[in-house]
Amino acid sequence: MRLGYLLLLLIICPPLVRAQTQPPAAEAQPTKAKGDKPSFIPFPIVFSQPETGLGYGLAVLPVFRLGTDSTTRKSNARLIGWRTQNKQSLIQLTHSVFTPGERFLLSGEASFYNRFPINYYGFGPTTTLADKSVIEYQVFVFQQRALKRLAPAFFAGLQYRLTDLRNVRVNEGIGNVPLNSRLFDRPAREYEQNTFIAGLGPALLYDGRDNVLSTFRGSYLDMSALFNGKGLGSDYRFTRYVLDARHFRSLTTDNSTILALQLVGQLQAGDVPFRELANLGGANLLRGYYEGRFRDRQLLAAQAEIRRALFGRFNGVLFGGVGQVGNTLGDFDRGGLKLAGGAGLRFQFNRRDRLNVRLDYGVGRGSSSGVYFGIGESF
Repeated sequence: MRLGYLLLLLIICPPLVRAQTQPPAAEAQPTKAKGDKPSFIPFPIVFSQPETGLGYGLAVLPVFRLGTDSTTRKSNARLIGWRTQNKQSLIQLTHSVFTPGERFLLSGEASFYNRFPINYYGFGPTTTLADKSVIEYQVFVFQQRALKRLAPAFFAGLQYRLTDLRNVRVNEGIGNVPLNSRLFDRPAREYEQNTFIAGLGPALLYDGRDNVLSTFRGSYLDMSALFNGKGLGSDYRFTRYVLDARHFRSLTTDNSTILALQLVGQLQAGDVPFRELANLGGANLLRGYYEGRFRDRQLLAAQAEIRRALFGRFNGVLFGGVGQVGNTLGDFDRGGLKLAGGAGLRFQFNRRDRLNVRLDYGVGRGSSSGVYFGIGESF
């Protein structure tokens, strides 16, 4: 089981909270009120997990509104950098930006993982813990969406994604016990050479959430396709279709108890390398399983949360989920459904904008469990 992530120092920093809160009124003013200006004050993070040992870094979490129209939802970004005692490192920038009047929505990510090891169990719905081996690589991921509003809360546009995977290494043994990594079940091209993936495709989005950081009510539907091909310089040719549907409703008049539901589907066709396979587990989908514990070409999953205000800035969460992977949809009856559930705490880092820092403990089938630290809700 992973050791718990611990968020330390300055998280209750009054200057930062004041800088990120919005003013109570004055929407007609020609200039932006002070409370709508983003804060770029970093705060430290410290964590520990078996793959990395002790890790430490900084995070910057600006929340801001473009323009003075209060009907435009606030935008947000996240810049995180950390390093571990094993000399692993990550630099990641994510953003979700509504332009004035929500005429456009721009969202994306740029991440660089340096020497980051993962547990690899192979692919398919029937892998076991005994299949575990450790692999590591360097990878740069860039993705960007540009969507135009066609109607209130409805957006359409294009997305681009590239992945540059380099220096794949396989740990051939742990101590004196030799391993035959299931990575060797894959074509040798996937682990003997660097891999560049690039794809372009359409995206349709309905986003009727009242707040994109922590939703009280509303629905969200994201449908997209990504065509990866040699015309874009990709080493592999495959197509990915993604469905992400969410619904939120308040169970109390004071919004102290929220029901959150999510359905996720990822379907792929073509020649899909191992890192691009759909995978269950991790901090956002079926917490309780190691990220990538189960991976394959097709994935379906559903999860639910009950979010409850506790006291002060603290909230509690109960969650559960079910999912499956397979080479085809017909493989979903093999290995049994993957079930997971657990509980967590939320700290309102930015109370006015409802930006939470979360700590979750999840349990899956087969003695699988994990502790997860995250910024923002899991969905």
